[in-house]
Amino acid sequence: MNKFLIVGLGNIGDEYAHTRHNIGFDILDYLATKHRVVFNVDRLASTAVISLKGKKIICIKPSTYMNLSGRAVKYWMDKENIDVSNLLVLVDELAVPLNKIKMKPTGSDGGHNGLKSIQESLGTTQYPRLRFGIGNDFPKGMQVDYVLGKWNKGEEEMVAKKIERAAIAVEEFVLMGLDKAMESVNKFEI
Repeated sequence: MNKFLIVGLGNIGDEYAHTRHNIGFDILDYLATKHRVVFNVDRLASTAVISLKGKKIICIKPSTYMNLSGRAVKYWMDKENIDVSNLLVLVDELAVPLNKIKMKPTGSDGGHNGLKSIQESLGTTQYPRLRFGIGNDFPKGMQVDYVLGKWNKGEEEMVAKKIERAAIAVEEFVLMGLDKAMESVNKFEI
């Protein structure tokens, strides 16, 4: 059975729930509900396991806070003996417009503390990531407030559709591989 580690980035705590920065958690919550599995508190993360056509998908929501996400990722990759090519990190992305989702095979951390921590823990930038566009519609100097803020009422319907599409992208990554999943999801636009 092929094993995959799907990491949703976010921060634990009610004050962070459903913020732009926690979109990784929201995508995994949607995916877990879709496949009728629940998250359980485990070492360094909440975890849920999905079986999909002979593939084992280990979903984790790190409980280490964003800046230390790499600790949880490294622990679960080692524990489950998962190759970096079977890792997919779900992350919020300022550089991607709100109406898009992008999947990439590699890349820099782009100033994202969760990605920076993963890069440091794994010693590489060569891991796939799904970048959920949050746009960059904020006044100068207000980036932190924007990223840690909740979605505007006018954005909620689009975000719900994008979460659904992001969950499909995770399934495509597992079932079809990175290249075909990228080809499919990178065309998506609302």
